Parts: sequence; C-alpha cells; structure tokens
Amino acid sequence: MLENINLTRKLSREEYKRVLPGLQLRLYDLEKACWDAGAPTMVVFEGWDAAGKGTAIAALTERLDPRGFRLYPITAPRTHEQQYPWLWRFWLKTPNRGEMLLFDHSWYERVLSERVEGAVPEEAWRQAYRDIVEFERLLADDGTVILKFFLHIDRKEQKKRFKALEADPLEAWRVTEADWARNKKWDQYLEAAEEMLERTDTEYAPWTIVEATSKWYARKKIFDTVIAALEKRLGPDAPDASGSAKAQKSDADLRAAMETAMEAAGEGGR
Repeated sequence: MLENINLTRKLSREEYKRVLPGLQLRLYDLEKACWDAGAPTMVVFEGWDAAGKGTAIAALTERLDPRGFRLYPITAPRTHEQQYPWLWRFWLKTPNRGEMLLFDHSWYERVLSERVEGAVPEEAWRQAYRDIVEFERLLADDGTVILKFFLHIDRKEQKKRFKALEADPLEAWRVTEADWARNKKWDQYLEAAEEMLERTDTEYAPWTIVEATSKWYARKKIFDTVIAALEKRLGPDAPDASGSAKAQKSDADLRAAMETAMEAAGEGGR
C-alpha cells in the first residue's frame, strides 16, 4: 500500500506562502465556530521519523487561538500508567466540548513501535486494534471529529533528512541512535504501518496518507483536510467560506513586513 504512494507530489514554497494566510484564517474561523457550537476535534499525527510531523503541527496551530486547542506529544507510558488499562491515559486526554486536541504520536504507538520493538506481547498489540476502533467509535458517536494523518516518506528520504539534521549544530540533537535503529528496521515498521492503516481506517475516523517529500505540499494537504472536515461537521453553522479579503490582505502585509525586518536584522548582524 504505502510503497505505491506517489511521493513525487510537490508544491512550491512560493505557492504555499501565497495560500497559507487564507488557510490559517479559515482554520481560525472554524476553530471559533466549533467552540461556539460545542463541537470537539481530535487530530492525530503519525508517520516516519523526520517526516515533518512537528513542523506541520506548528504551521497548523500558528494562528489558532491557544485557548481553543491543546497539543499532546505522546511518549512511552510511565511506570504508574502501566498499572492501568493501556488506553486509560488517552481517555484522560479526550477533548472538552468545542475544544481541538492535537496528538504528536498517539495510541497507535501500541501497534507501531511497541509492536516492532517487542515492548508488548503479540496478544496485546493484536487486541489493541479492536480497542482502538471501539475507543474512536465511542468518541465519534459522541460528536467528536477525528482526523488521522500518516506522514509518508521513503527510506532514502529519511536517511537524507537525518544526515541534514546531524550536520546542523542546532538541530543535531534531534537525531538519536534510536532513530537510526528504527531506520534499520524499516521493513518491519512498514509492515506494521500498513496493517495499522488497513485495520483502523473507518468512516468515522479515517486515515489520510500525506505525501511528505515536499513539506509545502504536505502542510497544504493537512490544512485542506482539516478545514473540509470541520466545515462538514458544522454544516450550516460553518462561517462564510469567502472570508474577509481585507483581513487576508492585512495578514499578508504583516508577514511581508516581518520577513523584511528579519532579513534586515540578519544582514545587520553579519
């Protein structure tokens, strides 16, 4: 499945910068409308290491009202969390009415890294598929919009990105021995990811595979998908899609001024 995805899809940086203000303004309006309507949202980010999950989340939330969303970076369960049913810690992170939650990794680690690395027995990760489907079904039945993104790159691109990060003194810390070890297990992770996508893709909690070789293309696809889902959920309560041309122009002017100021500061510091 994943090996047949067209990873050559791309968008120029200039085109992305042109459409970004409108996308961010539209998402901001929808965030507020969801808050007013009491419509909760969960956005899940999974994918390969260095595929751009963190930067995509940063772009998505840059212009949102921080009072309306929360971000959860998910790591391995702590010792005390292992004493509870495995989904317990995620039930504690479900959204309030009108709130948007974003997950950088999620409950899907049970059937990805925990499966491949042998952190849990096979019986546990196989049972997790049913647990996940039921967990998401309960939330969806209660009115939660669930969006799941899998950011996909190939093995060669991942190695290229790891090496680029390691060459940057300010970014080298982001690449660990564990990252390289997972790269060596690419085929095992690929098998796990494909089974995960197949067994947990549902009408109420669909997966969107994001071609992430071009970060600009990936981010726009994520914006488009989230915006479309929220518009569908709100229906007639969705704000006018035309937006304010004046507001978008002001936003674009502000961005241009900030970039000019940053470039001037950079030249002055040389």
